[in-house]
Amino acid sequence: MNTTALAEALDTAAREGRPLPGGTTGLDDTGEAYAVQEALVARRLARGERITGFKLGFTSRAKMRQMGVSDLIHGRLTDCMETADGGRLDVSGLIHPRVEPEVAFLLGDTLRPGGDPAAAVAAVAPALEVIDSRYDGFRFSLPEVIADNTSAAGYAVGTWTSPRDLGNLGVLLELDGRLAETGSTAAILGNPLRALAAAARLAGELPPGTVILAGAATAAVPLPPGTHVRATVAGLGAVALTTEGDA
Repeated sequence: MNTTALAEALDTAAREGRPLPGGTTGLDDTGEAYAVQEALVARRLARGERITGFKLGFTSRAKMRQMGVSDLIHGRLTDCMETADGGRLDVSGLIHPRVEPEVAFLLGDTLRPGGDPAAAVAAVAPALEVIDSRYDGFRFSLPEVIADNTSAAGYAVGTWTSPRDLGNLGVLLELDGRLAETGSTAAILGNPLRALAAAARLAGELPPGTVILAGAATAAVPLPPGTHVRATVAGLGAVALTTEGDA
């Protein structure tokens, strides 16, 4: 399947909520996979969406080892993926949504490769990312998940606060008031700030106003309709959303 055809197939799968069989695309090269991702995101922009952010994946060393990779993967966020803190997210059109807690950065200056990443940060916040692979059963190869814009489906960001030390902050993920996962920001490359340097290396430059999701601090958990989900990061506060839609 060529770049254009695979981008169209992934876009259709996302819009119609019908998964593709993973492992059947013929993708075996990450460079080609990012070309598919670019074409996929371009289809969203052509429908009037705009880029709002940049997301990183495989920021856990354990996950890298599990997947047999030595570098991060990255994708793009758009305004149509954003849910306001405390807002409602319709997941009825998603295939098999999952949610994970993250740390978000807001750039106040251009983030450039080789620069001081901390100097580009205007604010930090707790965040939730909703992921939804467009491959059946969340089964895919590394190039396939890259092509699928790293499973990006939605996100919510809590209250922005001044930058601070993020090296080892406790993280809680709650569903309907019950604890689902616990973790630490140290799971994100040892310190989420390192994700910024990686983002600059991978993206080239990112402009002021960009939101960067640094990667998951815990495992992702299923997110059915009618669920209230809340993530708390010690010292940063909390972020929440409620899902709705048909099961």
